[in-house]
Amino acid sequence: MTDARLIAFERLLNIMDELREKCPWDKKQTMESLRHLSIEEVYELSEAILRKDSQEIKKELGDVLLHIVFYARIASETGDFTITEVINALCEKLIVRHPHIYGDVIVKDDDDVKRNWEQIKMKETGGNKQLLAGVPASLASLVKAYRMQEKAAQVGFDWPDKQQVWKKVEEELLEFETATTTKDREEEFGDLLFALVNYARFEGINPDDALEKTNIKFKQRFEYIESKAEAAGLEMKKMTLEEMDIWWNEAKAKENKQA
Repeated sequence: MTDARLIAFERLLNIMDELREKCPWDKKQTMESLRHLSIEEVYELSEAILRKDSQEIKKELGDVLLHIVFYARIASETGDFTITEVINALCEKLIVRHPHIYGDVIVKDDDDVKRNWEQIKMKETGGNKQLLAGVPASLASLVKAYRMQEKAAQVGFDWPDKQQVWKKVEEELLEFETATTTKDREEEFGDLLFALVNYARFEGINPDDALEKTNIKFKQRFEYIESKAEAAGLEMKKMTLEEMDIWWNEAKAKENKQA
């Protein structure tokens, strides 16, 4: 029986080949020129996921897939690798790193799976690669903190319970409050954020997702104030905080009704 997935993927590869050969823009692209566009596409996918917009997620997944195919096509022209090699290498990696599925390893839960994954990665590099070297330096700071803590925890470098993590948050808050110089306050504020990220991890909260949802909420409420001020013929910079807060609370109340 014909697999519709294979037909669709082959169609995409054929279109990519044709665009690369005939389209002036596509012919001109390099891995370097596509890099910043790929980052943008991943962020757009992230936004769609947070909005729970399934149609937009589908669209953005397509855009990300296009970039993967595009990179592989460029690499095939230089003889570096092909899309076939990319897929086969991924398949082999997934098989090797899931011995509880494709081998005789027994796991209790997803934490065991993550620990095994990191241990296998270390073996693949001969045990010489440092654990945190796998966290990209270019990651956003909040995400980087979360991933470093997650990786360290997988080899046992972690707090035994969340109560102790919260005590660390309180400790860092006190140190920030008592710091006197700008340099010390900046350092202590960083420590406080790092401790809060750690506590979020213990609560099963992704701190980046949580902050982005708050960003979206703030933007929506602030834009509500702007629209109300414009409708009333008022300039926000001439309004008091108390006046703006009335509309802020209106926006908040509307959100609660829609929830």
